[in-house]
Amino acid sequence: MLARMSASKNTTSGRRLSFQGKQQVQIEPFELPPLQEGEVLIKTAFALMSTGTENIVFNRLFEPGTHWDNWVKYPFFPGYCAVGTVLESRCGDLKPGDRVTARSSHQSHWVCPAVGCSKIPDSVPFENAHWFALAKIAFHGALAAGYQLGDSVLVIGAGPIGQMSIRWANAAGATSIIAVDSAAERLSMAAAGGATATISAPIAEAKEAILAANKGKLPRLVIDSTGNEKVFAAALGLADKFGKVVLLGDTGTPSKQQLTSDVIMRGITIVGTHDSHETEEWTTATITELFLTLAASGRFSLEGLNTHFFKPADCVQAYETVNRERARTMGVVFDWREEA
Repeated sequence: MLARMSASKNTTSGRRLSFQGKQQVQIEPFELPPLQEGEVLIKTAFALMSTGTENIVFNRLFEPGTHWDNWVKYPFFPGYCAVGTVLESRCGDLKPGDRVTARSSHQSHWVCPAVGCSKIPDSVPFENAHWFALAKIAFHGALAAGYQLGDSVLVIGAGPIGQMSIRWANAAGATSIIAVDSAAERLSMAAAGGATATISAPIAEAKEAILAANKGKLPRLVIDSTGNEKVFAAALGLADKFGKVVLLGDTGTPSKQQLTSDVIMRGITIVGTHDSHETEEWTTATITELFLTLAASGRFSLEGLNTHFFKPADCVQAYETVNRERARTMGVVFDWREEA
């Protein structure tokens, strides 16, 4: 519930999701900081769950000593894909009523620097715009891949990051975009996003189908969006000679990833990417602007990706659903509009 606690201190209270420990989530009240010069107060409309990241964190699916282990401390506040409406502004670029994106956790309101927000075009609904953060992560994979016109790309995993990767490959002009996922339910979404071939099979059993879909050749580029340590070795064997494997999914168990002789014998390049890999040219702001421009023009298809909507008070059910029905979930969304 939003409440103005003190007019002089400009203090606002809201509600947010919090992980209190492994597989423990709750909704709780909290106070936002006073609005400072250059900042905005935003009322959240929707927040998209990053199911890969949040599943790893929620279940503590990571090894001791990894960056995950160093990052996840309790209480932990999940989420980073929020869209909402400006309520108050202390900057000249944004005004009350503007619809914006921001990297906020799952909470009813947030205060942030205006430079961290991007205006959402009128033609892009909130329910599409909240994909901006996952699209940004996948964009780093696209940069690392170095797409060329007419390129051949294999995307392993058709979950949320895989779906965004397919769309960037399509936007970049790749003509052979093959999506592989053992969950057949995801592949129709991959085709709608630009995949030219879809293969429902475990990646270790998909080589012949991949060759058939790419005119008898292995693809030049392989994007591993899964974060599954078992996929890495198979991915190395599925890139063409002198090809490239891009690790876009971040595993919590890197000690289990194994190199194969493909790296030496066939000259495979391995590139790791991460949300933090911003450059002077490509930042959250510039990538989000490009994403929203393509979404507004219809060149970045997002229709049908949202599969589940939950009220924030039903957060326990939301995370249980993601854990129980991973193959059936894609865009899992918290609807904050009724949180006053």
